[in-house]
Amino acid sequence: MVKIIVIGAGIGGLTASIALHQALPGADIQVYERVPELLPIGAAISVWSNGVKVLKKLGLGDQIEGYAGDMRRMAYHTKDGKQLCDFDLSPLYEQVKQRACPIARTNLQKLLLDGAKANGITVHLDKRGMDYTESDQNITVEFEDGTSETGDLLVIAEGTHSRLRDKIVGRPIKRQYVGYTNYNGAVPITPDLHNDATTWNQFVGDGKRVSMMPMGDNKFYFFFDVPGEIVSSTPDQYRQELAEQFKGWAEPVQNLIKNLDPTTVARVPIHDVEEIETFHKGRAVMMGDAAHGTAPDLGQGGCQAMEDAWVLAQALKTHGADFTAAFKQYDERRVRRTVDLVSRARKRADMIHGKHMPDTLAWYDELAKETGVGIMEGMAKTIMGAPAELDA
Repeated sequence: MVKIIVIGAGIGGLTASIALHQALPGADIQVYERVPELLPIGAAISVWSNGVKVLKKLGLGDQIEGYAGDMRRMAYHTKDGKQLCDFDLSPLYEQVKQRACPIARTNLQKLLLDGAKANGITVHLDKRGMDYTESDQNITVEFEDGTSETGDLLVIAEGTHSRLRDKIVGRPIKRQYVGYTNYNGAVPITPDLHNDATTWNQFVGDGKRVSMMPMGDNKFYFFFDVPGEIVSSTPDQYRQELAEQFKGWAEPVQNLIKNLDPTTVARVPIHDVEEIETFHKGRAVMMGDAAHGTAPDLGQGGCQAMEDAWVLAQALKTHGADFTAAFKQYDERRVRRTVDLVSRARKRADMIHGKHMPDTLAWYDELAKETGVGIMEGMAKTIMGAPAELDA
């Protein structure tokens, strides 16, 4: 019986544990997470169609459809509230054969933890992986508390701050600041924010962006993007910071600033990671943000971790005990796709957030002429780059 150690109980690690258990009947899957209590980071996440398809393959489709927000339209406005475009998302959903499921991170975490439990997977908390050693027969992870665990394979899914990643790559991997800070949270859907609870509304101007997306539970997932250098701050300062940054913006933006609870807002300087040439070495393999941490500007971070999980599990199922061949197949299917998406997300972040303002102004002009076709073509391209077998 193969034993697989998974480091990290986030979206990628939990999805991988379920996918591996289902692809490898009888396998012993053990998940280790560094924090003593699992708390979601951020208010919500947009699980686009490719991510939803992975969850459906794992038997979690009904759960995410039940929790998710009902997002039917998408609209852009200028900072003073003038509508730039507004369009129906159903042509996109029909093309990619699945709607998007924006969902509270607490609900996504719950359905993944429930899925892991239903598959007999144990999640061990307060276990920080510090190092690992391997032999011809096995691989052993050493934890901060002085204990260790030995298995046949190691899956590193511990996020963008991963320390075990460097051992695979053979050099320190640095996180790279993308150039803006994101404030995000959740607020009840009220008429003073928008009169349609099924529309994803965004306001843009001066290289800044404000977004309100239906996330389920009769709430909007909101975020404010503010370009500039990283500065320290505390929750008691957030409302004033946002009021100053978005002074004079449209009334719904002002109402959002008034309505939000600063104590529940996450303030995140956005980073990605440099390009990594391979995601495996020996008996260890990495996935998700540990392998390809990305800016959120394509909405694909969580979805790509889910794709990783599916592809890795299927590769191991195909190649059986030959994990070297399985990891090689995983690399071939995942490195180029994810590296390309990280690059595209950074370029989009630069365009949205005014790194070269003429490009940003040109984008505003394009939005004013947009019927939805161009935007949805770009979304479809990203979604349809997912593993083809997800549509089988």
